[in-house]
Amino acid sequence: MPRGVVDETPPFRDDYQLALVDGDYFKDKLRPKQFLHIDQSECILCEGCVDICPWKCIHYLSIDAIAEAVNVDDPGADPTNLGFFVVDENECTRCQLCIDRCPTGVITLGKFEGSLAEQAAALGLDRAPWDVDTGQRDFKNGYAYGMRW
Repeated sequence: MPRGVVDETPPFRDDYQLALVDGDYFKDKLRPKQFLHIDQSECILCEGCVDICPWKCIHYLSIDAIAEAVNVDDPGADPTNLGFFVVDENECTRCQLCIDRCPTGVITLGKFEGSLAEQAAALGLDRAPWDVDTGQRDFKNGYAYGMRW
């Protein structure tokens, strides 16, 4: 027999105990689900995130795919909108390959509550964060992905 090969079945436990637990038991044991956020105002539509995703859970769709906009602005009303991203959060494993691949650094992973405008208002900012962007980029946020300097 080749070295390192195990031909016997490992022992399986047969002394499990099944019990019903209260939902509060898990509150301090589970972390909140993190979501991908793509800031489409800075996206250059390279679709690198779509290409690199091993689970194919990021999709870039045409504005024509929106049949109806309920309680949100219709992106089709703005002629500069070419499409929009959809992330299947149930398929996403949070591997962060899309974050590493993004040349502009507009993809973030975290727990988001409310809109960015609501968060800016809560912080006392008079303008939304995208209105005060200076356009300055550091080594993490460039438009030259894969180039050596």
